Amino acid sequence: MNTIQVCTDYLQKFISKKELDAIASEMLAAKKTLLSGSGLGNDFLGWVDLPQDLDSSIISSIKSDVKRLTPSAQLFVVIGIGGSYLGARAVIEALQSEFASMQSDGSHPYIIYAGHTLSEDYYHQLLQLLDTRDYAVAVISKSGTTTEPAVAFRIVKGHLEKKYGKAAAAERIIAVTDAQRGALHDIAQQEGYRTYIIPDNVGGRFSVLTPVGLLPIAMAGYDIDRLLAGARDMREVCIQNDDIQSNPALLYAAVRNILYRNGRKVEILENFVPQLRYISEWWKQLYGESEGKDGKGILPHSLSFTTDLHSMGQYVQDGERSMFETVISVAKPTHTVNIPADAQNLDGINYLLGKSLTEINHNAELGTIMAHVDGGVPVLRIELPTVDEYTLGQLLYFFEFACGVSGYMLNVDPFNQPGVEAYKKNMFHLLGKPGYEKI
Repeated sequence: MNTIQVCTDYLQKFISKKELDAIASEMLAAKKTLLSGSGLGNDFLGWVDLPQDLDSSIISSIKSDVKRLTPSAQLFVVIGIGGSYLGARAVIEALQSEFASMQSDGSHPYIIYAGHTLSEDYYHQLLQLLDTRDYAVAVISKSGTTTEPAVAFRIVKGHLEKKYGKAAAAERIIAVTDAQRGALHDIAQQEGYRTYIIPDNVGGRFSVLTPVGLLPIAMAGYDIDRLLAGARDMREVCIQNDDIQSNPALLYAAVRNILYRNGRKVEILENFVPQLRYISEWWKQLYGESEGKDGKGILPHSLSFTTDLHSMGQYVQDGERSMFETVISVAKPTHTVNIPADAQNLDGINYLLGKSLTEINHNAELGTIMAHVDGGVPVLRIELPTVDEYTLGQLLYFFEFACGVSGYMLNVDPFNQPGVEAYKKNMFHLLGKPGYEKI
């Protein structure tokens, strides 16, 4: 298996073998808690076996819907917030061209997103776009009452019905929701929408390998079979291997907990290829919601290099030493671009002739790591062989499994998010929602 690798070569100044050995038994106990289902939040562990247990009929049904809606739909609107859209967006944006919206060949719809904001200007611009394009919709919500996607769905549904008529609009709407209850479930039943189920035992931020993520990813034209194959293979590595040095998820969980206990309270996830920026957004929710509770948890942050080296690089190099870095490195790009010759060499970069941009970028990455380590910042590397569906499936499951283990090492419930409700209560009170007259 061509698997992702976790490299600790740049941690030697910050973590000793004695510390890794000392935490090993605690880490294995956390893994046992996770796999035995004996810990907090054990009713949300369906994601652990999801890559191998997912019913093949669901995959077939998703492919059938893709075929039904493609190529007539130029756009596919994914309505959701948090885990209801971040995983799909992370994979899609990692795989598609940076200029996909201007290069679409019509073989698959271009994916756009709604339900993740309450900006009035955003929806005005979205409706203007939908006036001019043929489109279909996936609305993703377990309850159907979360404010942001509920507002978005009401707006988009109204536009869709006005544009195509109520019956035709219903053929263009797919609901991904609870199996038996909730407002969206009831609306889908009433209107006759095509429906997929969010498993009861899979929380939103762990749901990318359910129809929540698989439907939009497949609609964008990507191979969900390969995505699941990568996740299945990484699951085997994570579950079957107790050796901290050869199990990347256990090594990652152990390292970040040692650094946290040594005062490193902020983890910066970094990439040197911009298509991975939404992997970082998905990762921030995964770890922020899973670990940030009971006054504990590493603060997840992200940067995109080399771009952010020219803005945040100064702080990382010389600021407060409360952080560590996790660099996602890509060994092999999809394409090759070389530096052209220029006889005048006024820009002074002829020394780069004969080098690919990947070679230059890798040296920028190595130079950055060396500088930050010298500046007192621990750096962990996660190396991807390339960016494709199989590797991304591995990466998603790797982060999920490490998150479950790491959360139990922190002695928190990694699968709830009670703090998310606090702002909602205040917002409902301010907006006059019935039942929230007092807060």
